[in-house]
Amino acid sequence: MNEDWEQQITAAWATFDEYPEDRAADFRAVIDALVARLPDGSPDGPFERACAWDSTGHSDKAAPLYREALALGLSGYKGRRARIQLSSSLRNIGRAEEGVKLLTPELDGPSDELDDAVRACLALCLSSLGRDREGLSLVLGALAPHSPRYQRSMANYARALVEPEA
Repeated sequence: MNEDWEQQITAAWATFDEYPEDRAADFRAVIDALVARLPDGSPDGPFERACAWDSTGHSDKAAPLYREALALGLSGYKGRRARIQLSSSLRNIGRAEEGVKLLTPELDGPSDELDDAVRACLALCLSSLGRDREGLSLVLGALAPHSPRYQRSMANYARALVEPEA
């Protein structure tokens, strides 16, 4: 894969909002055409196809493609995106417990700009399982550092939702 391909896929995604729902297949065709240019076995192909299916409302078709991309070795930033998006897709198709198992290790992984997305998706999975206090704790913990004030208070409240009282 080269920089030119990355620019083209980025440009294609920049046009996503120009496709109304009834033309979702047209957008997926654009992505499929770009994916067809990748070498066989590239994890970027199933990842981009999964993103296109997911973004057009088909979590059921996206989930196996995310799994394929990860099995092919998708790693780093895109690998983390794939795990976040797969967990969201799993929740959407009634498999939230799998989403929790997939994302929980990400809480202890290297920190990056996707940390809040990890916590938000994990919170949604937890909520789908009736574990709302744990989900709320994650969301408050993620929001606390962004607050201009009350960071310590919000972080403490987040912990108190899931830790037993002293």
